Amino acid sequence: MHFDATVLLTFPVFLVSIIVHECAHAFAALRLGDTTARDRGRLTLNPLPHIDPVGSVVLPLALLAFKAPFLFGWAKPVPVDWARLRHPQDDQVKVALAGPASNFLLALCFAALVRLAPEGGFWAPLGIVGVAGVWWNCALGLFNLIPVPPLDGSWVLMRFLPLRHIIVLQQFRLVGMALVVALLSTPMIADPVIHRPLRLAVRACLGLFGVAMPGGGL
Repeated sequence: MHFDATVLLTFPVFLVSIIVHECAHAFAALRLGDTTARDRGRLTLNPLPHIDPVGSVVLPLALLAFKAPFLFGWAKPVPVDWARLRHPQDDQVKVALAGPASNFLLALCFAALVRLAPEGGFWAPLGIVGVAGVWWNCALGLFNLIPVPPLDGSWVLMRFLPLRHIIVLQQFRLVGMALVVALLSTPMIADPVIHRPLRLAVRACLGLFGVAMPGGGL
């Protein structure tokens, strides 16, 4: 286990990314009629209300320190009372998509940082932070669009399913995350579902600012 400068520089980026993701859910819910998240103090960028000790700190730090080939973690889910939304069926999709959308917007912000960061000297670490921000936010955005409960993409899928299928899908909520992680640990599945789309998304974000993707190509 080794905490080098890269871990210390990039872990805060991961933390900010998952917190902004949850805040986006809270903000969207508020705009669409539900004040639950705001009333419970979750409409804030203060990390303390959002941090899950294991999912936000212990697990991602351990993966970073052991140089795992992937980073995984989570913040506390934002509470949403779907019944209080003005148009529950349509609005639950908007609330769900607000999280991944915030990550893609953050990825663009970090891509701009990569473009502006000097290549050497005192400000060089900004480039490391920027690249990490692009990769992790694209990964968070794409991962959460997978249509398996409890991920955000499942709410989009359920909008178009009959009730009997929704009931079946909801039964996977407790084991859905473990199932997704297991499937994505299989290269044959992970490459077309996450790795290739992720490389395309990162290349697109950096390309908008005239920055070549680290490592080149796909």
